[in-house]
Amino acid sequence: MKILYFTAGAAGMYCGSCLRDNALATELIRQGHDVTLLPLYTPTLTDEPNVSADKIAFGGISVYLEQHSALFRHTPRWLDKLWDSRAALNAASKRSIAVDPQSLGELTISMLRGETGNQRKEITKLLEWLKTQQRPDVVDMQNSMLIGLAKPIKEALRSPLCCTLQGEDLFLEGLREPYHGEALRLIHENAKHVDAFIAVSSWYADFMADYLRIPRGKIHVVPLGINLKDFQPKADNHSEVFRIGYFARVAPEKGLHVLADAYRSLRKRDGFGPSRLEAAGYLAPEHKPYLHEIEQKMREAGLADEFHYHGALDRKAKLRFFQNIDVLSMPATYAEPKGLPVLEAMAGGVAVVQPRCGSFPEIIERTRGGVMCEPNDAESLADAIHSLWKNPEMANDLARRGARGVREHYTVAQMASRALEVYASLC
Repeated sequence: MKILYFTAGAAGMYCGSCLRDNALATELIRQGHDVTLLPLYTPTLTDEPNVSADKIAFGGISVYLEQHSALFRHTPRWLDKLWDSRAALNAASKRSIAVDPQSLGELTISMLRGETGNQRKEITKLLEWLKTQQRPDVVDMQNSMLIGLAKPIKEALRSPLCCTLQGEDLFLEGLREPYHGEALRLIHENAKHVDAFIAVSSWYADFMADYLRIPRGKIHVVPLGINLKDFQPKADNHSEVFRIGYFARVAPEKGLHVLADAYRSLRKRDGFGPSRLEAAGYLAPEHKPYLHEIEQKMREAGLADEFHYHGALDRKAKLRFFQNIDVLSMPATYAEPKGLPVLEAMAGGVAVVQPRCGSFPEIIERTRGGVMCEPNDAESLADAIHSLWKNPEMANDLARRGARGVREHYTVAQMASRALEVYASLC
């Protein structure tokens, strides 16, 4: 099968959606399918070999310039190549770019308007390039924020078109009015040009059907899958220092502050210790004050030496991180649709503690690799972690079951197989 997949680059950030898209494309290629993984905006950053195309559509610099100046909507192609080049986009990606919905409302609406938006020249460029390529059997796009491209691509290629749903509601909810309401209206309006939607969890399929007013029967579930190469379940925990891990973007919505509050509560409990709170993940410039506030509270509690932020980790360092923690929690303060770090931790033989919301109940029920707590409740989280600390045999049993459960339900091969079922049903 020939597949064209649009994936949106996130500049210099390890993005869960980019990691998922690259893993899916890699497995489909391994199985013998012809896949073009086409980045939009910037090159993608992954912690596995990157199989995306050299070409980058909708270069982020052009998109920005065309949004803010009518002059750049009419510049000649030879001039556009200066800032559309991979070198220029790579240079721009090295700068820390804030992806803040509060400041991107107008650009979001423009992109969702497709051919009537300020980036219509980019659509023309894309369609001209597509004419030089073999017609794909199916087209997929990373998220509904790209749905403004559905109509022109569908008309140009006459190929079935899918749209994957994997967490864009968080960005949409951050838009101010009138952008929030207009964005939802445009996504709903463009949904008629999409043959099928793909959600990364059953919970998210139900949620997005209501949120975007899409018929639930039009949404297919393709659960996340991870490449288990190099993931080795760690040995049973018998360490003297109990290490609690956090692995995700360092941002309020991912809940590091909730875990830090829970840690301070644990350290006040009789007999609890020695312990450490280990955190890792991408830190955007706008969230540095957030991390500093967490560090300050740990210092005030006399626990500065027990908290360590490891930064953004590549694959080798990530695998080592999981080997060196005893329990992981990503206590997201919103209904998380994916939970990729949770699956990776379990694959590495680490028990998890997750809030009872979003995709987490679904993951825990399937894998039986963790326990649950109440959302946005540091004391409930502390109680759950404390139960694992008190009962290391239970923690080890959860870790073993989680490692088996991920291998039974969340492999990249299973994700590719399910995606192919959806694609084939459209062809």
